[in-house]
Amino acid sequence: MARKIRRHIVTSTTAAGSGHPTSSLSGVEIAVALYFGGVLRHDPKNPKWPQRDRFILSKGHAAPLLYACLAEAGYFPVDQLVTLRRLGSPLEGHPNYRRLAGVEASTGSLGQGLSIGMGHALAAKLDGSDYRTYVVLGDGEVGEGQVWEAVMSAAKYRLDNLVAIVDQNGYQQTGPTTEVLDLRPLGPKFEAFGWFAQEIDGHDFDQLFSAFHRAAATKNRPSVIVARTVKGHPVVHLLGSDPNHHGKPLSKEEAARVLEYIDTH
Repeated sequence: MARKIRRHIVTSTTAAGSGHPTSSLSGVEIAVALYFGGVLRHDPKNPKWPQRDRFILSKGHAAPLLYACLAEAGYFPVDQLVTLRRLGSPLEGHPNYRRLAGVEASTGSLGQGLSIGMGHALAAKLDGSDYRTYVVLGDGEVGEGQVWEAVMSAAKYRLDNLVAIVDQNGYQQTGPTTEVLDLRPLGPKFEAFGWFAQEIDGHDFDQLFSAFHRAAATKNRPSVIVARTVKGHPVVHLLGSDPNHHGKPLSKEEAARVLEYIDTH
């Protein structure tokens, strides 16, 4: 499934001639574990099922990853993926809650997704519901102040039904996160605000499943999983000398090389 999702990311962004393929590729295992590994409780035939778990892609520029997962899960036909960013397509450059089933929040203005997720988690507590909320953030995004307001509030309300996953791929639009705003070590910072923090290899399914299991078993405080990833994994070496390659679609020639590599590794 991870290979399928990666193929969709490459083909859809190349067909669009725009988008963020490398930002999407770094989070593949995270999203696949959630949607196809039995972690996320959801029903494609009933997208508004009140008891569904919520998944919010706060790093909304990685929309091709979310769309690929939703299509493979059955929310809409897979062949619609190639309409990414076309005029009139519901597959907009960033997720639009009003346009596409399965999208839980319109994101893309970075820093807001965790606050939205905290709202869902708090609503579940107030309603006596047992659904859980998962929010994927970029490590560059975590530099936004609103993220830390949400971190403090979630701890105050003991939202043990909230899990943040930081896709720590080491880059943001303007360069390495260590140079723009170095927040390392990230896990202890969340812990200082009352969260249960885990740091793992974000491309290792065993570590991801173990981390999600421990998060589900944690009571009276929210959880964060700092997932160390590689931007453009596993094909960044095929994309030239720029390890960031932010917001750049692949050419047809690059896409052909990348797809061949994905299929054979």
